[in-house]
Amino acid sequence: MRTIIKGGTVVNADGSTVADVLIDGETIAAVGRGLAGSALAEGVDRVIDASGKLVIPGAIDVHTHMELPFGGTFAKDTFETGTRAAAFGGTTTIIDFAVQSRGKSLREGLDAWHAKAEGNATIDYGFHMIMSDVNDDTLAEMDTLVAEGVTDFKLFTAYPGVFYSDDGAIYRAMQRTARNGGLIMMHAENGMAIDVVAADEVAAGHTDPYYHGIARYPSFEGEATNRVIRLAEAAGVPVYIVHLSARDAMDEVRAARDRGAMAFAETCPQYLFLSLDDMGIEHGFDGAKFICSPPLRTKDHAPELWKGLVTDDLQVVSTDHCPFDFHGQKDLGVGDFRKVPNGLPGVEDRVDLMHDGGVVGGHLTPERWVEIIATAPARMFGLAGRKGVVAAGADADLVIYDPARRHTISARTHHMNVDYSCYEGRSVIGGSDVVLSRGRVVVDQGEWRGEKGWGRFLKRQTAREYLR
Repeated sequence: MRTIIKGGTVVNADGSTVADVLIDGETIAAVGRGLAGSALAEGVDRVIDASGKLVIPGAIDVHTHMELPFGGTFAKDTFETGTRAAAFGGTTTIIDFAVQSRGKSLREGLDAWHAKAEGNATIDYGFHMIMSDVNDDTLAEMDTLVAEGVTDFKLFTAYPGVFYSDDGAIYRAMQRTARNGGLIMMHAENGMAIDVVAADEVAAGHTDPYYHGIARYPSFEGEATNRVIRLAEAAGVPVYIVHLSARDAMDEVRAARDRGAMAFAETCPQYLFLSLDDMGIEHGFDGAKFICSPPLRTKDHAPELWKGLVTDDLQVVSTDHCPFDFHGQKDLGVGDFRKVPNGLPGVEDRVDLMHDGGVVGGHLTPERWVEIIATAPARMFGLAGRKGVVAAGADADLVIYDPARRHTISARTHHMNVDYSCYEGRSVIGGSDVVLSRGRVVVDQGEWRGEKGWGRFLKRQTAREYLR
């Protein structure tokens, strides 16, 4: 199948131009002016008119949790439903987190995630590896996984008894990545201190979801962020802070980068567009819809995160998509906020929220928008040149994007397999008209054209050359 996308404004991280895009099979063959009327276009099977629209690389969400076991239940989206929803929102690649269970090998966890995704994902996907145990055996397994294209390992200073790793374990894992070229990703909150404060709140009768946000102090995130960056500096390796939410943590990342540390970080739409007010005490248990970790912060934190995106102290916006139904899952925590499954839905909304709040809102140029949703994720996670760019030789993951289309986010119309939306009733400007995955149209004017099992596992390269 040969396709021409004609007349659109091609937006890459390094610039924009009106151009045609020629697709041959699953790959972009050429980008340039006048291709639609040239000899290169002879014998094309399909012409898509993108006049007045943007042509952007398919977005990449490097932080999702499909079918994640958590708090006695599982995240609602499967690899089929979650990747389909992602595609409707203009995302054509996800990198999900495979989980090593305590006492088990990394291999067992990775194999379980391959089984979940293979034959089910509708768009391309890769894996990071959550390490629950750091020991001699799992450290050796890290080398094997890096060779297989699973190049990143997530550790936690949070969730004692579940995922928590102490400083020695974190440092040993970092030492290993110094040799194998992998990347340590950190959930940075002081989980030990948080558990003390949370227990104190419950003992005082403060059991509503609001107190989840109160117990996880911003300073606990700032302290843990500084600590893991300092460990990475000692090991001589880069570190990537996931879902950064607080000004305190932003200050630590900025200071580290100013002194030359290889510190990188992402934030998520919920920390830019939602706040602690959304789970306010007056909302009662409805606030459970907004429980995630780190929690939503007071509104004064968001401006610092926007500043970080502008200055590149934050490189990526991902979602931490981890959806649980309000009815039947979140309500496991009625009477004790500590038992509410942590996680929010968002994989379908990220691209539009960042266009509306970022580009339309005046924080971001269109080029910077593309960089934080597509190009930087590809560069930092071993997909540079293949994903995240509209250029000859890249995979034909493309979105024809209408920058003027206004629509309303709602659980009634979204495609995520969850019974509520965090952004219910929010009007946004911008939407994906046509979405292509490796040259195949998977979404066309709101209609699904994709196929279960179309998505392929992405063996990723180490990205150490970009993480300096």
